[in-house]
Amino acid sequence: MNKKVLVVGGVAGGATAAARLRRLDEHAQIIVFERGDYISFANCGLPYYIGDVITEEENLTLQTPESFKRRFNIDVRTRSEVTKINRDKKTVEVKDAGGKVYEESYDYLILSPGAAPLVPPIEGINAEGVFTLRNIPDTYRIKNYVLQNNPKSAVVVGAGYIGIEMAENLHLLGLDVSIVELSDHIIQPLDFDMAADVHRHILSKGIALYLNCGVTGLYFQNGTYEVRLSDGNSIYTDMVILAVGVKPESRLAKDAGLKLGIRDCIVTDNHMRTSDPFIYAVGDAVETVDVVTGNKVFVPLASPANRQGRIAADNIAGRDSIYGGTLGTAILKVFDMTVAAAGCNEKTLMAAGIDYEKSFTFSASNASYYPGATYMTIKLLFEKKGGKILGAQITGYKGVDKRIDVIATAIKAGMNVFDLTNLELSYAPPFGSAKDPVNMAGYVASNIINGDMKIFHWHDVKNLDLDNVTILDVRTKAEFSKGTITGAINIPLDDLRERMSQLDPQKPVYVFCQIGLRGYIASRILIQNGFENVYNLSGGYRLLKSVTTPLKAFHVNGKKLQSTKEKQSEDQKTMELSEKGFAASDVPPNEE
Repeated sequence: MNKKVLVVGGVAGGATAAARLRRLDEHAQIIVFERGDYISFANCGLPYYIGDVITEEENLTLQTPESFKRRFNIDVRTRSEVTKINRDKKTVEVKDAGGKVYEESYDYLILSPGAAPLVPPIEGINAEGVFTLRNIPDTYRIKNYVLQNNPKSAVVVGAGYIGIEMAENLHLLGLDVSIVELSDHIIQPLDFDMAADVHRHILSKGIALYLNCGVTGLYFQNGTYEVRLSDGNSIYTDMVILAVGVKPESRLAKDAGLKLGIRDCIVTDNHMRTSDPFIYAVGDAVETVDVVTGNKVFVPLASPANRQGRIAADNIAGRDSIYGGTLGTAILKVFDMTVAAAGCNEKTLMAAGIDYEKSFTFSASNASYYPGATYMTIKLLFEKKGGKILGAQITGYKGVDKRIDVIATAIKAGMNVFDLTNLELSYAPPFGSAKDPVNMAGYVASNIINGDMKIFHWHDVKNLDLDNVTILDVRTKAEFSKGTITGAINIPLDDLRERMSQLDPQKPVYVFCQIGLRGYIASRILIQNGFENVYNLSGGYRLLKSVTTPLKAFHVNGKKLQSTKEKQSEDQKTMELSEKGFAASDVPPNEE
């Protein structure tokens, strides 16, 4: 007897599950219910359509109900909302576009309802010029509002992936954009130290950034929205985008008595089967397991949703297929900068009680002598014992995507930092270096694990006892003169052997350079000349300066102090130096 499978939700996980099931079972009866007008659309492309980067509407939809029917022989019913699951009868109740309610039976049911934008309970949140972005109709509403009202400014509340993408795309349309974020940094999968460069990059593009601020109310008066902040200030704007996060759409599962977990996510086993053996669930409404910690997590990303849909279809078709957990690998375009992360950040590792260490490296995207090389910062998180890789964050320009994917693969494979040193990655001057940035991250972390290099971090500097330690700056005199750590003495690396007698071998020595390489060489020299306690600043002075220098205040009481052009002209040169520039003596030699 042919199976009858119903799929609730026709985007990402749901569409993938239906298509995969048809490829495995030509004779199954498959019905997809989608309460909206569109199926299989490109959620992640929606901000770029608003910003005119994607210009054709049809490029947003990967499939239509008609094309899905022709290619896969799947019955797709849009504007059809499943309102109830009758588990005892194995039926669902469906309300169609005309309001008619009917029942449909199933042998198996796949739930892929997704997640809905969080809307904070504050005054004025339902005003005409206040938007969330989840689907194509939301996209059209924002796009039409911009075209019809010609707004000059926008406030984006929330600085996650969607918030940053919306800020960039509204800026591309010529709007004066402000971002309001409740946390002390944007993009929560990043740690604060890795977000610091991104903050400055966003400011350099003319976008105002309000960190550690919540929104307490929205008030419309005289054609303008007043966005009141928790610090007592206000921003006056023409439109508001809410991007404060999402919540799983699990009401249907809850009403049916299916087991729910963290944040009311639907609980499944590793076959994507719910607490009812005839009901599967996939995508943003599902609780998954963190690959690194083993804890339950809510990770609403497209890639896991698609893999889960495939796995659910496999198991319904009789193929034993297992979902191995979620790593949370993600990447984001921030103007011309790229931000990526995989695995755990420090907050997650601390909460899980994992004993970890971290290292920072600053590497060229390709051979530094080849035109067009740019630089990336890699933060690697790993177990103190054994060096198992736990997470990575990368900010930079060219080649960030390649490196995060390599490290994500290494984490999923259970590799350690020593394994990174042995990876044989492609090399030619236009594409990489003989020592790839991933290899370099592995070398540095391996040196830490092996005890070849003791390190200290930017947040340790403030606790150094200047009377009982030596702080040694091994940069050039010119670099030293432009700024250094309080109490540091300057002995350039190339003079260190001759001037070593100026240092007290009984005192711990805290060494630093611009990015960490010269500091490492200096520490090796000192260790082999009788200095027992030598520590190198991981990430160097560049990272310390980036993290600890306060952001410029471009606004007071909601009034910006500088125009966009003034901000760009004043800060762009500084940004280029801090993000892309470093001393030539810090560049590791290419091994041809």
